[in-house]
Amino acid sequence: MEVLLVLLIAGLLSGCLVYVNPLLNDLVPIALHTEWYMDTLLGTDGLSQIFDIFFGFGVSLIILKFLRKGFDQYILWTEGDADSDPLILLTGFFKALAIAVSFPTLYGWLAEIIEDLTSQLITVISHDMQTDFTAIITGISSAGLFTAIVTLIFFICFFLLYLQFLTRGLEIFILRVGLPLACVGLMDADKGVFRTYIQKFFQSTLAVLVQIVLAKMGVALMLNTHVFWGLAALLLALRTPRFLQEFIIVSGGQGGGMGAVYQSVRLVQIAKGAFRR
Repeated sequence: MEVLLVLLIAGLLSGCLVYVNPLLNDLVPIALHTEWYMDTLLGTDGLSQIFDIFFGFGVSLIILKFLRKGFDQYILWTEGDADSDPLILLTGFFKALAIAVSFPTLYGWLAEIIEDLTSQLITVISHDMQTDFTAIITGISSAGLFTAIVTLIFFICFFLLYLQFLTRGLEIFILRVGLPLACVGLMDADKGVFRTYIQKFFQSTLAVLVQIVLAKMGVALMLNTHVFWGLAALLLALRTPRFLQEFIIVSGGQGGGMGAVYQSVRLVQIAKGAFRR
């Protein structure tokens, strides 16, 4: 009975080989630029055009809210303090426009930094090791039932992590599309939805960096027969979003949304420079 179960698990995992080996390739670009790969799969450029639609809609909402707040506050006197300096409202308006317009460029810089840093970390961890599971899966046939079960659990976590990467990519895509709409909140005193929105955005992008490094670490440990350490690394990778949520908090102080964007990009640049030294 034990031999049959081992052979069954080995046969099941052997059928997964065609999918397993290439799964970790180009995961960071897929997560950070999901629209490129989805457009390739669909054979259209429809997803890329969504950005233009929501950008125009977001800018229109920013202008309309600026006009409405100005009319209600300084003409009807029904909102805010009519004696307050109009420069405050004007500053919020230009800040919202500036972030909405410059965000694609800022995001491009952030994506390049994350991809470069991830590549360097993976090189250090795996030393360009080929992620080929053929030898491990072939060796299961001669291993015990316990080893076969642990290996099966490892591959289940591996596939779950891959699905989580794809989900994370779609999540970042939706956050990028909706950011011009979130910028409307910058004209409010409490920054509206923008503060929590940008916090969620940076949590998702940094989760990509941590998860891919942990996934590569888990694979490296697994290929070196450290099964439990490899499984632990994959389990932590699956919990990364919740783990980061506990301490990634974007300040709502002076500087607003643009300050949060700049500080986050600068933080990754500093980490990258420190790593190189």
